Amino acid sequence: MKLNALNNKSSRNKKRLGRGIGSSKGKTSGRGHKGQKSRSGVAIKSFEGGQMPLYRRLPKRGFKSIKNKRIALMNLSRIQEIINKKKISLNTKINLQNLQKSNLINNKYKKLKLLGSGDIKEKFDFEVDFISKSAKEKIEKSGGKVTLIK
Repeated sequence: MKLNALNNKSSRNKKRLGRGIGSSKGKTSGRGHKGQKSRSGVAIKSFEGGQMPLYRRLPKRGFKSIKNKRIALMNLSRIQEIINKKKISLNTKINLQNLQKSNLINNKYKKLKLLGSGDIKEKFDFEVDFISKSAKEKIEKSGGKVTLIK
């Protein structure tokens, strides 16, 4: 095989539009006569010939809350499971950074909220952004301390 013998005709040449009658794509360049589509710079996206477009026929669904800033929700029952499995040592403070370091919470979360479902038996110090009333009561009942981050 020689370089001068290689055939590089893999794609056909495109027809040049608007180059006279003899080119078979002259005058209107295959766009037909008049109308919106024959003119340049026109995009008729989702136009259905005057029929109500699909995106307007379907009902609106949901919204994206501005307040939701990636908050991790943790129940006391989940924290008790973590303590039972000894994934966190007893002398450490439970906060978002410690939970993320021990791969118990995904790193995408920026804040931590404690919820009161379940019970906690050990005495622990918690450092959280938000906490429910029931969770706070249960922690203080077990002898723990809660610090809110502002």
